[in-house]
Amino acid sequence: MRLLLDTHVWLWWMMGSARLAPPARAAIADPANEPLVSAASILELLEKARAGILPGLQRLTADIESEIDEERFGRLPITTEHAARAETLAGAHDDLFDRLLIAQALIENVELVSSERRFDAFGVRRLWEG
Repeated sequence: MRLLLDTHVWLWWMMGSARLAPPARAAIADPANEPLVSAASILELLEKARAGILPGLQRLTADIESEIDEERFGRLPITTEHAARAETLAGAHDDLFDRLLIAQALIENVELVSSERRFDAFGVRRLWEG
């Protein structure tokens, strides 16, 4: 199963955080699944590191490509189709990064691993608590 990791899920995975729900952690760790990191999440994480929003991000973002490779996660680029779909969600959701993830999950037909219940209103398949 292909799993698109929400930015906070990817961050919690990389930090070994207990905030990551056990079913989500198990799905990401399952070698039969293919966890994906979106270019949107990479940009969001780099923006937060630059702005100093979350402490400790500099270590993770110093060599972000190696961090992704080390975990054997795939990458999901942002296409023009993703961008156009995200724009259609603008009135319903104010966060551009979330809209891009929603659009990618819908278009690519992947499970979105996220604690964000408000994603459910957009028809994505969300994996979190089982």
